[in-house]
Amino acid sequence: MVVTGRAVALAGVGALAVLVLPATVTVLAWALVVVLACGLDVALAASPRRVAVRRDVPGSVRLTQAATCTLTVTNVGPRRLRGLVRDAWQPSAGAQPDRHRLDLPPGDGARLRTPLLPTRRGDRRADLVTVRTLGPLGLAGRQASLDVPARLRVLPEFASRRHLPSRLARLRELDGRSAVQVRGAGTEFDSLREYVPGDDVRSVDWRATARRADVVVRTWRPERDRRVLLVLDTSRTSAGRVGDAPRLDASIEAALLLSALAARAGDRVELVAFDRRVRTRVVGASGPRLLPAMADALAGVEPALVETDWPGAVAQVRERLSRRALVVLLSALEPSAVEQGLLGVVGPLAQRHQVVLASVQDPEAETLRQGRADVSEVFDAAAAERAGLERAAVAVRLRQRGVEVVDALPDDLAPALADTYLRLKAAGRL
Repeated sequence: MVVTGRAVALAGVGALAVLVLPATVTVLAWALVVVLACGLDVALAASPRRVAVRRDVPGSVRLTQAATCTLTVTNVGPRRLRGLVRDAWQPSAGAQPDRHRLDLPPGDGARLRTPLLPTRRGDRRADLVTVRTLGPLGLAGRQASLDVPARLRVLPEFASRRHLPSRLARLRELDGRSAVQVRGAGTEFDSLREYVPGDDVRSVDWRATARRADVVVRTWRPERDRRVLLVLDTSRTSAGRVGDAPRLDASIEAALLLSALAARAGDRVELVAFDRRVRTRVVGASGPRLLPAMADALAGVEPALVETDWPGAVAQVRERLSRRALVVLLSALEPSAVEQGLLGVVGPLAQRHQVVLASVQDPEAETLRQGRADVSEVFDAAAAERAGLERAAVAVRLRQRGVEVVDALPDDLAPALADTYLRLKAAGRL
């Protein structure tokens, strides 16, 4: 049984009667009146378990986008249902408001809509639906919680897609679909055309020139149908927060932008999320199916508080790749983690494949470097400068082993990695 503010107010009115007739009998009599009134109201209230409830939610939604949960409530009991319904969700689902008033005659139904604005990606699950029914007097009623399971899959935001049009324009230039055509080691022959002033003389096809009696040059296009393997590090270093989000979220944004760009370039993209075991994998998706598969696979990936098994990660790469490919390691450029794990295995990997390490910088480090107001800030600035020098030294050691290093702020990592991919493709190094 539940009581409302009206029952409290009715009990408060009894205080006036006690002031007029200050006696124990008066108190007991008024208390009995309140109890009987509440009991009668509860007896006349509709049963909260004689209610049919169904939840309808969209299958998925991108982070920061709004969704709607629709509750279909039907009164299957013989009495009029007056009361309140609470549509409970996890706090990160952003269900506000989640309480709805009801007034349904027997056999009638209603649709109640709860707006959802998720604040975290992953599977956001619904909690119980609580139905509170009140009697005709509104003094008291009954309450029951019903299990109506539902799940909303929150996909990564993919805010970096705003950088995609400019990178696709550059890709079209490299691919020869615009006026610019490039030549470089490892590029594929495309076609022959007449020489125009400014063409590289090294691209002249002398045999075709002799046959046509005109100077003819070869045009080239970047290699297509190459393999791109993204290895997403989900170990403890990915749990560190940079700004308002974990480092892992910035890596996911970079992976999505690179996947979209590489798929448009005609390359085959795969993804493995790994720490000490495979957390998720995307294999065999291409064309318009690639990005939805990537977003769905990465939606539920969370950091694990363990160290990365880099020999195991390299074994995963060798298992998937038999020919030269682009291997992108989305991990942290932390000196201790790199020196103890990655440095020992990345050399042989870089000899067989083009390896790129993409890491997220902490924007607070630059703020700390500039602090000089007091002794404490000076020490913080010195520590931040020391950490920056150690990161730079580790990056140099990785480059000496043939690894391309991309180290950028969270908002800049995705476009910087895409630019590195285009540069490598233009140079024929994939």
